[in-house]
Amino acid sequence: MTIFLTTFVFILVVMLVMSIGVIFGRKAIKGSCGGLNNGSCACVKKCEKRLKSEQSG
Repeated sequence: MTIFLTTFVFILVVMLVMSIGVIFGRKAIKGSCGGLNNGSCACVKKCEKRLKSEQSG
């Protein structure tokens, strides 16, 4: 039971630390402008690959 409680508290602490970025309005997570989910782009500024695909499509 102590392992379960320790793990549970650890996960809660990790989630709290990750939420600090959201609370203070941090920028979006940077990623590629393509990939498996071509319908959306997480980039703040669109990359060249994304701009070309939007122009041709």
